[in-house]
Amino acid sequence: MSIENKVVVITGASSGIGAATTKELAKNHAKLVIGARRLDRLNDLKAEFPDEEIITQKVDVTNFDEVQALIDTANEKFGRIDVLYNNAGIMPVNALINRARDEWQQILNVNVMGVLNGIAAVLPTMVKQKSGHIIATDSVAGHVVVPTLAVYNGSKFAVRAIMEGLRQEQHQNNIRTTIVSPGSVSTELYKSINNPENQKAEINVENQIGLSAENIAKSVAFAISSPANMDVNEVIIRPIRQDV
Repeated sequence: MSIENKVVVITGASSGIGAATTKELAKNHAKLVIGARRLDRLNDLKAEFPDEEIITQKVDVTNFDEVQALIDTANEKFGRIDVLYNNAGIMPVNALINRARDEWQQILNVNVMGVLNGIAAVLPTMVKQKSGHIIATDSVAGHVVVPTLAVYNGSKFAVRAIMEGLRQEQHQNNIRTTIVSPGSVSTELYKSINNPENQKAEINVENQIGLSAENIAKSVAFAISSPANMDVNEVIIRPIRQDV
C-alpha cells in the first residue's frame, strides 16, 4: 500500500520520533494532522514542507477533549482517518524506594491514558469506515523489566496489552494495530528524567549506542505501507550494541 494521500494523525509530533515520522511521511506525500504541546515546533516542522498538506494543532494527550478535537480536525478537513499514531510519551527513571508518586501518576497519565484517549477518540470513525490503522510507540521496556524503570516498564507493558486487546476486538472491522518498540534512541526523551544522575546516564547511553529517530520513523512507515491483508502487530528495534 502507498503512503501517498493517507490521512495520518500523529501525537507527540514536535520532536524526536514524532517529528522524524512527520518528515518521513511528508516526503511520501501523506496528509498529516500533527499535535503536541509545543505548537511553535509543529509550525516550524510544517514550514519545512510548504507543498504538503500538514495541519498543526496544540494537544495534550492527557486531556481527552483536546485529543478528540485533533481527531475532529482531521475528519473535518479530510473526511476520513487512515492512521492514528499515538506517539507521545515520557520516561522518568527512578527506583521505587524513592516513592516518586507524582512522577508515577504522570507516567500513567501520558503513556497509558494518552494511548487510551487516542483510541477512544478515533475508534468510532474507524469502525464506521470499516478500516484504519492505530499505532503506538511502545518500548523494549514493554518487553523486558529492568531496575529503576519499573513504573515505566509497567506503562509500556500496559500499552502492549491494550493494543493486543484492540487487535482482537477490531480486526473484523479491518482495523490494523501496531506497536513500535524502540530500544535506546537519541531523542529528547531524556528530558523527562527528573533525577540528574539518571538523566546523565541515559544521555551517555544514547550518545554511545542509540538509534536515530529517523530509524524508528522508517519502521513506522513500513508498517503503514504494508499490504492491506497484512497487519504488522509488533516491531522491536534495538541498537545492535544494546544488551537488554
